Amino acid sequence: MVAFVFPGQGSQYVGMGKDLYEGNDEARSLFEHADRILGFPLSTICFDGPDDELKQTKNTQPAIFLHSVVLTRIFLGLKAGMAAGHSLGEYSALVFAGALSFEDGLKLVRLRGELMQRAGVEQPGTMAAVVGLDAKVVGEICCKAWESGVVQAANLNSPGQVVISGSVEGVRKAMEMAKERGAKLVKELQVSGAFHSPLMESAKTGLKAALDATEIHDASIPVYANVTAQPVQKAEEIRELLFQQLTSPVRWEESVANMARDGATAFVEVGPGKVLQGLVKRIDASVEIKGIDKIAGVSA
Repeated sequence: MVAFVFPGQGSQYVGMGKDLYEGNDEARSLFEHADRILGFPLSTICFDGPDDELKQTKNTQPAIFLHSVVLTRIFLGLKAGMAAGHSLGEYSALVFAGALSFEDGLKLVRLRGELMQRAGVEQPGTMAAVVGLDAKVVGEICCKAWESGVVQAANLNSPGQVVISGSVEGVRKAMEMAKERGAKLVKELQVSGAFHSPLMESAKTGLKAALDATEIHDASIPVYANVTAQPVQKAEEIRELLFQQLTSPVRWEESVANMARDGATAFVEVGPGKVLQGLVKRIDASVEIKGIDKIAGVSA
């Protein structure tokens, strides 16, 4: 069985989607439709940047979402029996699975990006990658470092790769402790906020109101939720999990392992970059892995 996986923030690059726009009529129509919905030229930011503008969370999230969904709409080959998305990518997965319309998904990810960017200003924080330590050890470190400030595991990405998130004091204390415990690499990330941590709490009110006002359908295929790493298809469960996702860890390693357990033998990353392909390979080397980013891959 084929599983589609959809990337999240960090996979964007200037020029993303331009070949799709220039080489496919349906893609061009969707990019122009997105610009009209949002009321500003998102497509221009995707194609031409500048990089600083594309990297703003409020632009990054709809840009990656749009790129991913366009690829699913013009994809001529594989069908998928299940899907998952990393953080923001969960919205792309839900549109693919028919739980959200393209228009509603686009509005939600734009709002989500705005709310997260604002929360990062109101409650400044940071994130750091920790490589070479077991997730359980990183969790213990975060518990101890909490005395210095808010910090928790935010992205449980693959064996030995965890991203932590929280206040500057909490994260930097956890970084020190991770180095002492023998981590191979500890690196603070350039982010605009402490994503998937309690410091995103202020974003939840606005997102909840938007989710409550959005029509969500049962998904046509199982979508493995970040919060639980389990398949979900019921509309109300999807709504609640998207709400919880803002301040909860992304359980990516478990999600991929569970998809493989449930029959996924091939994973296709749909969207910009190759981040998820690398993570899937480290989680389960036995599965087939490919990615589709550009027009050349659509008919492959």
